[in-house]
Amino acid sequence: MKNLLFRAYSFRFSLLLAGTLFGCQRQDDVPPPQPLMPRQQLVSVLADLHLLEARVETSRLSPDSARALYLQQQKDIFWRRDINDSLFQRSFRYYASHGKDLDDIYGTVLDTLAARQAKLGAPK
Repeated sequence: MKNLLFRAYSFRFSLLLAGTLFGCQRQDDVPPPQPLMPRQQLVSVLADLHLLEARVETSRLSPDSARALYLQQQKDIFWRRDINDSLFQRSFRYYASHGKDLDDIYGTVLDTLAARQAKLGAPK
């Protein structure tokens, strides 16, 4: 379990580091790659991926099984949203290279997750 948490934290750290490195090398005239996921779609996918990560972390599976489960469920999320891994990575890298954009996106992701939590916790 500690190994899975370490991997999750190292994944988050590497995303943060990648965003920082891309932000340092940003050129203002770089056109967005085509196709590019719209911000709202990226927010929704990121929220789903973070929920998936939380479910996998609490599943008490071995690290290998947890990783396999995460990757399979990630593919399912991409399939349901009609996107592929390369489109997600390309879009994430583009928004990460524009630091303020990624900050705004993650602010919206946090709001989305809080709204989902409030909806689940609301009395029926």
